[in-house]
Amino acid sequence: MTSKQIISKLPYRKPFLFVDELIAISENGITGNYTFKKDEYFYKGHFKDNPTTPGVILTETMAQIGLVCLGIYLLKDVGQIINEPKIALTANAVEFYLPVYPEEKVTVISEKEYFRFNKLKCKVKMLNIKGELVCRGFISGMTLIED
Repeated sequence: MTSKQIISKLPYRKPFLFVDELIAISENGITGNYTFKKDEYFYKGHFKDNPTTPGVILTETMAQIGLVCLGIYLLKDVGQIINEPKIALTANAVEFYLPVYPEEKVTVISEKEYFRFNKLKCKVKMLNIKGELVCRGFISGMTLIED
C-alpha cells in the first residue's frame, strides 16, 4: 500500500486534514509531515496578533499521521482492507515543548507499541524543521470494522 493510497483512505478532508506526505512506512512505525498554512481556520483566534498552532491541533496531527495512517497500513497487513475506516481515539498523553507557527513544517515520527484486537498504541513525537522536539507522548485508538 502506497502513502497516497493510505492518505486517500483517511476519514478526514480539508480543513481538518493534517497530512501532506508519508515518508516512511513499516509494520513498526510511520513518519510523515505537514506544513501549517498561514490561512488555517484556527489561526484567526489563537492568539491575537501572534498566531500559534493550538496544542489540540498538534495532537490531532500526530494522531492522523502516527496512529490513523499506521492503523490503515497495519490493517492491510492482517488482511483487512478497509475503504472507509472508522477510527476512535481512546487515549493520549502529550507533552508540549515548543510552539508551532504558520508556515512551519513539522515531522511526526510514530513507533508502534502494540497492535492487538484492532487497538493500536503508539509512541509519537513531532519535530520542527530544525529537528527540535515540539511535542511527544503516547496515542492510542481503535479501528472499527463493519461488515
